[in-house]
Amino acid sequence: MHWYEEDVQAAIAERQGCRYDPKTIFYGSSSIRLWNKLYEDFDGFKPINLGFGGSTLAACVWFFDRIVSPLKNPDKFILYAGDNDLGDGRHPEEVLIFFREFMIKLRQRYPGVIFYYISIKPSISRLQIIQQIVHANKLIEEELNSRSGNEYFIDIYSKMIGKDGKPIATYFENDGLHLNRDGYILWRETILNECLLT
Repeated sequence: MHWYEEDVQAAIAERQGCRYDPKTIFYGSSSIRLWNKLYEDFDGFKPINLGFGGSTLAACVWFFDRIVSPLKNPDKFILYAGDNDLGDGRHPEEVLIFFREFMIKLRQRYPGVIFYYISIKPSISRLQIIQQIVHANKLIEEELNSRSGNEYFIDIYSKMIGKDGKPIATYFENDGLHLNRDGYILWRETILNECLLT
């Protein structure tokens, strides 16, 4: 896990430099880390961006105590991870195992926080594993639905798929993996709608 160290240090510095007591934690991979207008987009929710590039669900568990745990009493916790696990060749069932491990870690530290999981997005650059993405999303959604408590699945996948069944290109940067501003606007609206309903 040493290859994450530079990004982990940056996330820790982000936390330490926050000028208020964060109430909405955003955590996960580069789709979170690269959200340059996250603080503006969620103004009023007292957000903090603790994403770190390339992170897998396993890495989110591994670094949770260093990056997240010092924060006290958040109201909401929003996670985006699992994308890179599949990109690294992990099977959907393995992603589910890592997700369950993450939820154990989360509930040990924040038993009452409202939790939201953003579904794995359908990236243009990962079309070859699109069925694994669909399957992993289904497993995690079923896992969350089986739980009792403040835990919600945010379906971003279906909103990023066109009528032709392919990812909508206008939401992505040229690399076909990372989101552009239009993609983040879609994410913001979808997350806010979910947060206002729960």
